Amino acid sequence: MTIRSIIQESIRYMEERLEEDITLEQIAAHAGFSPYHFHRLFRREIGMNVADYVRSRRLCMASRLLLYSDMPIIDLAFHCYFESQEAFTRAFKKTYGMPPGRYRKMFASMTHAAKGEGTMNTESPVKGWFLSGSHPHQYEIGIDRSYVHQGNASGYIKAVTPESPEAFATMMQQFKANRYIGKRMRFSGFVKTRGVEQFCGLWMRVDNNAQDVLRFDNMHNRKITGDTNWNHYAIVLDIPDNSATISFGVLLMGPGQAWVDGFRFEEVDDSVPTTNMELDDLERDEPYNLSFEE
Repeated sequence: MTIRSIIQESIRYMEERLEEDITLEQIAAHAGFSPYHFHRLFRREIGMNVADYVRSRRLCMASRLLLYSDMPIIDLAFHCYFESQEAFTRAFKKTYGMPPGRYRKMFASMTHAAKGEGTMNTESPVKGWFLSGSHPHQYEIGIDRSYVHQGNASGYIKAVTPESPEAFATMMQQFKANRYIGKRMRFSGFVKTRGVEQFCGLWMRVDNNAQDVLRFDNMHNRKITGDTNWNHYAIVLDIPDNSATISFGVLLMGPGQAWVDGFRFEEVDDSVPTTNMELDDLERDEPYNLSFEE
């Protein structure tokens, strides 16, 4: 198994046990590493240590319980493995900017209106992102406050009326490459899927001024399908000297829905391998099967 697949498996393990008393030693043992070595690997790949990841996910779970249940705050604190209501309140306030009681009063009445609030009435319902692809009119993007990895909201892309399995759309951004020339950049984030029949994945592309593709990866060789819980995915590409633009986003082909959260775009060193798909490997040296007999 690769380091990436080991980290993803450990995240699956943690996500399934957020409501259990799990320890770093248990998680590291499941991954097959010592706690010290696993902690270093996890922090390098995810950008936070294991304890902070578990705590942030439990705080997110607590925020959902505040909005969608009547559980008393003290019971909720112990349910999320905080040693006291006071400790839970301090941690929650640090993350969400207000105590849990006020959070419940302020946002509980808004949950039904906010749930899956994607709309086609504005140019883009997700600030900074736009919808593109082969059949963008068959998909929608939006903000969802019910399925969240961290914080108060996630983004989503959903098939509304896909007419063929080959139809696809993407929620994406595009920007100048100038600041990243000569660097190795990682685009990563958390993805959750439901009912994905063809595939879903992060993607990233680097183009020159002539719009030639210099570097590219769309996770086609490690596609996300079916129903999946939140997990972490990454693309790593070098930015060549003649790069002009960088594009990235989340791709959905065919029916289904994907939620995304916690995207990061950061420089990494040469010890992190690239995921670039060698497009030249798809080009032959000479014509092939001209008589259509093969």
